[in-house]
Amino acid sequence: MDHLTINRANWDARADVHVGSRGYEVDRVTDPQWISRVVAFDLPRLGEVTGLEAVHLQCHLGTDTVSLARLGARMTGLDLSPRSIHHARRIAAEAGVEVDYVVADVLDAAEMLGRGRFDLVYTGIGALCWVPDIRRWASTVRGLLRPGGRLFVRDSHPVLNSLVAQEVGHPHPDREQQPWITGPGLATPSLELPYWEETEALIWRDEYSYTGEEAVASPVSMEWNHALSEIVMAILDVGLALELLVEHDSVPWDALPGLMVADDRGEFRLRDRPERLPASFTLIARLT
Repeated sequence: MDHLTINRANWDARADVHVGSRGYEVDRVTDPQWISRVVAFDLPRLGEVTGLEAVHLQCHLGTDTVSLARLGARMTGLDLSPRSIHHARRIAAEAGVEVDYVVADVLDAAEMLGRGRFDLVYTGIGALCWVPDIRRWASTVRGLLRPGGRLFVRDSHPVLNSLVAQEVGHPHPDREQQPWITGPGLATPSLELPYWEETEALIWRDEYSYTGEEAVASPVSMEWNHALSEIVMAILDVGLALELLVEHDSVPWDALPGLMVADDRGEFRLRDRPERLPASFTLIARLT
């Protein structure tokens, strides 16, 4: 099967698990003052969005999409997974927030939604690893933006995506296994996975999603890493001007179980010497 079929089934299964997960805080969305922790982290760099025509690519359950709408943007959400969009529509309706949701592959977004339509393209944490070709993704973003429009990305850092956390004395996992080993003993991060984009996908079989609460019915997924330089150059090459690039020592999920600790904002960083690891990054670029 192709990667879209495999990943669609995987994310359909994850959506049914995530909608009941404490990590997504779906039960809090009906509070008109609530915004997601991800968007709250982004706000100092995202700035004012009131009145902007905005699209959230790979929006999943739409909790961040609803949050951006609450901040005043006119939101469209797009995701590959029909089950994710099913839940997202219900969540938005229960929250009393208007969002236009569309089921489509991210690389088809410009054709599905209309070219030159958006003031803001927002893509959140954990999105780019599902894109097989970062240059096609950048071209898609370029197609969505109107002149003066912005791209906002916060995502996991490609260095983090290259790591596995393995118990000392155990072999590192291959591409058919979990990207970490848990259990008794000393765990240490190790650079074992590709940093640069490869044609061949990394294939994982994760019986549990990152929320860790229930098994997923379709556990196989296909992912790609993209070097930070590849991401930046793909954006520059399609004519966007880079305005900000910041690296962070945290991510909003437990990316290396057994090695990370959460702060009071729900951000996870290495328990031991977090200054060693660029865990995520924020990038802003503008179509001039």
